[in-house]
Amino acid sequence: MKKIFCTIIAVAMTISLAGCGTAPTQNSSDKLSIIGVNFPAYDFARQVAGDKAQISMLLPPASESHSYEPTPQDIIKIQECDIFIYGGGESDTWVSGVLESIDTSAKSVIKMLDCVTPVEEEIVEGMQDEEEEGESAYVPVEDGIAATEEDEEEEPEYDEHVWTNPQNVQLIARKIADELRVRDSGNADTYQKNLSDFNAELIKLDAEFEQVVASGKRKTIVFGDRFPFRYFADRYDLTYFAAFPGCSTETEASAQTVSFLIDKVKAERIPVIFHIELSNKKMATAIAEQTGAKVLELHASHNVSKADFESGKSYLDIMRTNISALKEALN
Repeated sequence: MKKIFCTIIAVAMTISLAGCGTAPTQNSSDKLSIIGVNFPAYDFARQVAGDKAQISMLLPPASESHSYEPTPQDIIKIQECDIFIYGGGESDTWVSGVLESIDTSAKSVIKMLDCVTPVEEEIVEGMQDEEEEGESAYVPVEDGIAATEEDEEEEPEYDEHVWTNPQNVQLIARKIADELRVRDSGNADTYQKNLSDFNAELIKLDAEFEQVVASGKRKTIVFGDRFPFRYFADRYDLTYFAAFPGCSTETEASAQTVSFLIDKVKAERIPVIFHIELSNKKMATAIAEQTGAKVLELHASHNVSKADFESGKSYLDIMRTNISALKEALN
C-alpha cells in the first residue's frame, strides 16, 4: 500500500503539472471512454455500450486480480476516462486513494459492490483463514459456526465477487446503462436495446443454472482452491467446501485443510474437485489423486487468458461453459 500511495502522489503531481500546459487526451474521438478495472467491469460495459464507446481493461489478461497494483499510466487513464467501473472489494483498496487524488467532478464512477446487496466473506468448516500476522489457521466448526478468536470490532469485509450471480449482473448492467444514457443521450435507444438483449441472455443463463441444480443428485461442491463463488452458491442454494475464501492470498493449504477436503469428498462421494481459472491446480489434483474425483475448472470470470481476451470471449461464454462443469459435479 505504501508503494501504491507513492505512485498516486507522483501521478497526481504529473497531472497537476500537465494541467499548466496542453494535456494529452486519451479519447480523441467523440465516443465516451470507459475504463473497467477487471474483466467483469470491462465486459459488462462492452455488452451495454457496444461500439458506441471506447472500452478498456486495466488488469492485464492472465494476471492475478487480487495482487494488481496500478501503474502511473493506469492512473492517468483513470483520470482521463469518462466512466470508471471497479469492484469495490478487497482487491480494489487502492482505488479510493486514486479517486481522492484526481478530479472526478466530470466523471461517472461505478462501484459494482454498491449496485447489489453485498454479503460478508465467510469462513466455512475446514477452510483456512488468514490471520493478521499473515499466518494461516485451520478453522474448525462447532454447531455450524466457524470458531474464531474475538478481535477488536472491525468494518465488515464484503465478498467482492458479486458478478458470479447472474441476477446481480443485471443490476450492474442497468447502472452502466443509466450512466451511458445520461452522458450520451443521443445513443440512449441503442444502450437500452443492448441492455435488454444482455438481460435476456442473463435471465436465460440463470434459468439454466437453476435447472442444473434442481435436477442434480447432490447440492454440495468442493474446491481445492479459493472460493470466489459465494454469491453463486447463495443464489442456487449450494453447500460448499474450499481451502480458502475468495480473496485469500494463500497458495499452500495446511495438511489439516487438505485432509478435511479429502475426507469430505470420500464421505459424500463427490465426483468433481473444482479449481478456478488461472490456478496451478496443484491442490485440486492432489485431492483428486487421493479420492478418484475428477478435476474441473469453474471459471469465476476474474480475468481471462490473453488468447480468450483477444478472441472476444465474454462473461456469458464463460458462464455457459460452467453449466456443463456444474452438471457433472452435481451428478
